[in-house]
Amino acid sequence: MNLYKREKYLKKIRPFYDAYDLIKVISGVRRCGKSSLMEMIADELKARGIKDENIIYIDLDSRPYHKIKTADALENLIDSKLQDNRVYYLFIDEVQNVKGFEEVLNGFRTDGRLSIFITGSNSYMLSGELVTKLTGRYIEFEVYTLSFEEYVHMKEFYHKEINPNLLIELNQYILEGGFPRTIQIDEISAKKTYVNEVVREIFEKDIRRRVKIKDTAGFETVRNFIINNFGSTTSINSLYKALVKTGIAIGRNTITRYIQTLIDAKILYECNRFDMKSKRALSGEKKYYLADLSFYFVLNTDNRINFGPTLENIIYFYAKSLDYAVSVGRIGKLECDFILRDKELNYSYVQTAYTIALSKETEEREYRALEGIRDNYKKYIVTTDYLLQKRNGIEHVNIMDFMLREEKF
Repeated sequence: MNLYKREKYLKKIRPFYDAYDLIKVISGVRRCGKSSLMEMIADELKARGIKDENIIYIDLDSRPYHKIKTADALENLIDSKLQDNRVYYLFIDEVQNVKGFEEVLNGFRTDGRLSIFITGSNSYMLSGELVTKLTGRYIEFEVYTLSFEEYVHMKEFYHKEINPNLLIELNQYILEGGFPRTIQIDEISAKKTYVNEVVREIFEKDIRRRVKIKDTAGFETVRNFIINNFGSTTSINSLYKALVKTGIAIGRNTITRYIQTLIDAKILYECNRFDMKSKRALSGEKKYYLADLSFYFVLNTDNRINFGPTLENIIYFYAKSLDYAVSVGRIGKLECDFILRDKELNYSYVQTAYTIALSKETEEREYRALEGIRDNYKKYIVTTDYLLQKRNGIEHVNIMDFMLREEKF
């Protein structure tokens, strides 16, 4: 099957195809498209003239290789595929399945004839040995589930029906989520079944097999609370008090560990809050966003969309996919949904709302926060409105059009 090319990620990795001194790490939540991305890279190498026998692909989750669990077994496997002194391109999928893979990869990296690409579905891969032994010798590319414009473009690529009313398409994207495989599934019930299986697989492989959690019910309570309140300002203390009110006693340290477990499994992403007057991070206060919105709708029976946090979630990962550093801003008593910083250290500020067209109060609230920022960086209000306005140099943009044009903030 032809693969839809995820160009926003390929263009980041292309400059490193022949970087033999750097291990290319492709990370992201399970089923977000890492394996397909490696296939795309291999296809581009073949189109460039690299022969099939010089491309080695090892999927450690697949039946031929799922018994490769030790460093020695992995080293012997790779050695068996190297026939001479030619240059090779080595792709290893789900490398965290092998204990001690770091030493093996570092050894082959120093040979200077292997360009190495690896994927992993959780942050454990980038902890401990890999960080300490390979610091400065690997580069990470984080992949997310489909953003809205990728969702639409991928449907076009596979000749799937697209509603001409983009707001309806956006609602569909929110309910279905952005796991690429769901594009190939037509029935909404079947899509839900697939996403349920993905969620089950993540909790089984990336949490239960790797983290010792004795109180499963307590963990699920914290997990569900955080997922159900994504996009809300949260602190460990406020979460502890909320649980106590419901009669659930879970210590603050345990809550912290459970949340970190969800972050390590790339289910949650934390966004720190930043006080723009003092120019300091606000300790303890964070927002958490979901790696994919389908996590919320799979774990809840209510399909009503709360557009406030949902649109924030969409903008958060759109910005992350474009390599912005993202934080939440506070300006006195007002809050700016996002402060974005690009790699050239330019800032931009973003407010999100479903609409500002129906309420003067909402319009004033969204503009007031941005008007309180006293610098000349770009400022945006992002809504689903098609009637756009201009005020004090603040750009009012339609979220669907903005993302489909793949614009930057």
